[in-house]
This record gives sequence, structure tokens and C-alpha cells, in this order.
Amino acid sequence: MLLCLTACTRLPNVQGRGETMLQGVWNQDSVANAKDLLSYTQHHFKISCDSFYVDLTTHSKVNYYSDSCFNNGVWKEYAKGTYAVKGDTLILNGTFTKANYKQKVSGCYRSGRYLNNFKIKSSSGSRLVLENLADQRECVLVLKEPITCVPKEL
Repeated sequence: MLLCLTACTRLPNVQGRGETMLQGVWNQDSVANAKDLLSYTQHHFKISCDSFYVDLTTHSKVNYYSDSCFNNGVWKEYAKGTYAVKGDTLILNGTFTKANYKQKVSGCYRSGRYLNNFKIKSSSGSRLVLENLADQRECVLVLKEPITCVPKEL
């Protein structure tokens, strides 16, 4: 019994370090063949330690929402959460939020869980190429600002 009690230790209540290559502010400056697509989404990521924040700007020629939400075919959504890298896959697990990254429970566009997986196709110091596993669209991100992970208490 004593062996069981001394074998377990409580992990510190701090955020994980995440992946060094992903730390920073990343922007998808353009989308290939955007003018030919009915809709597409541009990504702006901030990745710090094991957390991510993403701004999603969608451009659409088709109205998927009520007229008051369609906003002439351009709208923004926001999400935050944690991520993990397993092999060549980036797994994002979070929730949709308001623009201030506080919880969103209703309103225009999506709410609830934000779950997305990307294949990491390539990574260099200032360029990250992801492939969205849901629709196989490529997401080419450019590093705008590096971030050094300083884990915070949870």
C-alpha cells in the first residue's frame, strides 16, 4: 500500500510546452484559386505553448445563413483551445468564441466545439503548409511573429 501512495505524484498545474516549430502568429495571406471557389476560409493562428487562437475569415458566394448574418458574403469566426501533434497530424480541440475569445453560446455562424485536424505537409522557419483533413484544402501559413513559450499556471 505504501508503495502505491509513493509511486504516484501529482503533475504541476501548468500549461504544456507544445511544439516549438508551431509557436508564433501565423497568417494565411491567400487561398489558391479563391476566385473560382464558392466559399473559402482564411486562417490567422496564434499558437502559444499548447494553446491556439484562430480567426477564421470566410468568403462566400452562397448564403448559408439568415440574411442578417450573411454580411455580403464575408464573415469572421473565432475559436480557441489546445492542440496536439501526433505524427504528421495537427489536432485542434477547442470551442468557438466571440471576438474577445470569451465563450460564445449563440448568435450568427457556428458555436460549440471547434474540432479540426490538419496534416502537416511541410514546415520551415517562416512557412507552414497544412492540409485540412476535412476537405483536403491546403492552408499555407506565413510566420508573422515568433512567440517563445512561457508556460502559465492553469
